[in-house]
Amino acid sequence: MIRKLVITTALVALSITTVACNTVQGLGRDIESVGREGEEVIN
Repeated sequence: MIRKLVITTALVALSITTVACNTVQGLGRDIESVGREGEEVIN
């Protein structure tokens, strides 16, 4: 019983970590694109 709980908790934590990592990467790409567009407008 405890072993199943530990495995389930580890899988949930791994899933959350993976999703968070993808979200941060997407946010970084969005910020880069806004910066590029801002440069184009200024020039």
